[in-house]
Amino acid sequence: MVFKVRGILEFSPQDKTKKHERQASWKRVAMIKTDCEIDRYYAWFLKKRFNLELNKNLRGTHVTFVNDRMDFEVFEQASKIFNGKEIDFYVETEPRSNGEHWWLRVYCQDAEIIRESMGLSREPFYGMHLTLGHAVVKYPEAVEVSENSAIKVKKDYLEHSEYILECCKRHELISNDPRMPFEQQEIIEFKED
Repeated sequence: MVFKVRGILEFSPQDKTKKHERQASWKRVAMIKTDCEIDRYYAWFLKKRFNLELNKNLRGTHVTFVNDRMDFEVFEQASKIFNGKEIDFYVETEPRSNGEHWWLRVYCQDAEIIRESMGLSREPFYGMHLTLGHAVVKYPEAVEVSENSAIKVKKDYLEHSEYILECCKRHELISNDPRMPFEQQEIIEFKED
């Protein structure tokens, strides 16, 4: 089952991290931005149900469909044609994980066609996906006293994330099924008032 989401194409988004800045001279990036915040909903659900805390996406809810080394002129031509245009994509409802990162699979034939027109493969290296977040790994397990004397326990969620993933697979909350062809998916569309 997939649901339809509308987004806006954004070529060369603002660099958010030192890694982005270091790679900006050779890597080209284009994404589909949306304000639906489905990533926050799924992150909330994982926190509520499994006490699994995910880091928030720095770029908000988005699907990166170009994250490649490619010819600058070809990228700029595509940017002039497509940047700022609306595009529909389809999101699977079942979360996926490798134990550290959590995501939803995405289908977007228009983005695949854009990639192909720029001389890239139809599918990105990591597949089309919407990142939910990654397990918080920056805090070692320790006790912290805050300004108002409240005690907080910080923990490393990576090991917990791997455990949750294994439990979900064992109890068939998350399947190991390969990606189903888009044509076989049941499509859910939400109507706006």
